[in-house]
Amino acid sequence: MSLDRRLIREVRTLDEYDLRRLLIFVRGLLVQRGDLPLGPGEVIGSGPGKVGYRLQSVRCGKRGCTRCPHGPYWYAYWREGGRVRTRYIGKDLPDETP
Repeated sequence: MSLDRRLIREVRTLDEYDLRRLLIFVRGLLVQRGDLPLGPGEVIGSGPGKVGYRLQSVRCGKRGCTRCPHGPYWYAYWREGGRVRTRYIGKDLPDETP
């Protein structure tokens, strides 16, 4: 199956921020399907007690910042009370993380 030309044109019009968001989305789809191995420290699973780790670049939101996005930084993700929670870990993962 070939990609639709209209889709390719639309992707080419995206700015860097939206291209990175698209990349994260597509990578997540590939990991979910099992077509792409997990990155370092990532854990699949959203059950109780399961925590996933991922590297993420972030935008600071300051006007005129020429260095955005910043990072990558490690974030932890888990489910709590039916909601996805996240916590900033830092530049490096601590040694005791699974």
